[in-house]
Amino acid sequence: MKCLVIGDSCIDRFIYCDINRLCPEAPVPVLKPVSQTENPGMAGNVVANLESLAETDVTVITNTSPIIKTRYVDDKSGQMIMRFDENDYTGKCKVNFQEYFEHYVFDAVIISDYNKGFLTEDTIKNIAKMSNCPTFLDTKKKLGKWCYNIDFIKINEYEWNNNKDYESDNIIVTRGADGASYNNSIFKPKREVMVSNVSGAGDTFMAGLVYSYVNTRSIENSIRFANECASHVVQQRGVVSL
Repeated sequence: MKCLVIGDSCIDRFIYCDINRLCPEAPVPVLKPVSQTENPGMAGNVVANLESLAETDVTVITNTSPIIKTRYVDDKSGQMIMRFDENDYTGKCKVNFQEYFEHYVFDAVIISDYNKGFLTEDTIKNIAKMSNCPTFLDTKKKLGKWCYNIDFIKINEYEWNNNKDYESDNIIVTRGADGASYNNSIFKPKREVMVSNVSGAGDTFMAGLVYSYVNTRSIENSIRFANECASHVVQQRGVVSL
C-alpha cells in the first residue's frame, strides 16, 4: 500500500506536572514538571498511524520549519492546564504536483490541512484534479468549490456546524463518543471507552479510514474501522500512534 500525505505537521510536546499549590502572586497553579513526551503531530501523526497499521509505504510532503505545540498537563488527573504554540504559521508548499503525479503512483492521497499556511485552496484543488487515486481531505478551512473534486472529506462536528451550507454527500463528520456520520447514517463505536486525551484522534481516524478503504473499497466498513482506531488512542496519554 502506497500513500501520499500532504499537509502541515508539528511536534506535539506534553509536559506532565505535579500541581500542589497556587501561585501567591496570582490565582494560577504552580507547575512542577516531572516528565515529558514528544511525538509527530498533525500530518506527521497521520503518517505515524499509517505506518503502524501495516506495511505501508508513506511519502510525506510537509513544512520544514516545525510548529511546536506544548501542552502542560496535571500528572495526576490528566487535565490540560495550558497549551503554548510556537511557529504557528508555515511557508507555502512549493512542490510541482503535476510533475509529481506524472512520476509516482499511489493507492491514496491524504491532505491533512490544518490551515497553517502550507496549503492554499488552489493547491488543494489542483492536487485533487491531478491525483490518479482516491483523495481524502481533513481541513480547517471553510469548505467551498475548491474541494469539489475530493473523494472524501473528514471534518469534526464543530467544523461541520460552520459548513452546513456546503452541499455534498462525501462528508464524514466525526462526533467524539457518538462515532461518525456519513450520508445521513450514524456509525457508533462498538463500545464505550474511558477517554484520557483526544489530541490527535482525528489523525488516527483518518489513517484508519484510508487504510481500510484502500483494502476494502467500502467507505462504511472503513468508517467503522476508523472508529475503532480512534477509540484505542483516546484512552492513552498524549498523542500516540496505533
